[in-house]
Amino acid sequence: MKAGFDLNALDFIHTDSLGKHLGIEFMEAGEGYLTARMPVDNRTRQPFGILHGGASVVLAETLGSVASWMLLDDPSTQRAVGLEINANHIRSVREGWVYGRCTPIHTGRTTQVWDIRITDEGGKLVCVSRLTIAIISQ
Repeated sequence: MKAGFDLNALDFIHTDSLGKHLGIEFMEAGEGYLTARMPVDNRTRQPFGILHGGASVVLAETLGSVASWMLLDDPSTQRAVGLEINANHIRSVREGWVYGRCTPIHTGRTTQVWDIRITDEGGKLVCVSRLTIAIISQ
């Protein structure tokens, strides 16, 4: 990710996608990070009224996958695909927005590993996730 990246270039990602359905919005791409937010509403809450852990994982994987795509040498011949994701859910959220920040741990030629931290509107940690991506030929 490079500072000043035009986030409008990511519009294609939301065409008929889970990210679009859940209301994920990319916010900022800077030197070594990508951020997005997701609403905590009827699309993302579980039956007991709190943010569904699976929705947090969708936000994390969306951030890491897009960050990987942004680093591809040639997106016309390569794909970034998830290999493994884990998440630790720290705090519940009932309403508002959650914010994800994705930073690289490793960005190799064939694999990438990303750290994704999700916080609430007050900046309190909600979820910590690690995503491993494979870079494959298309």
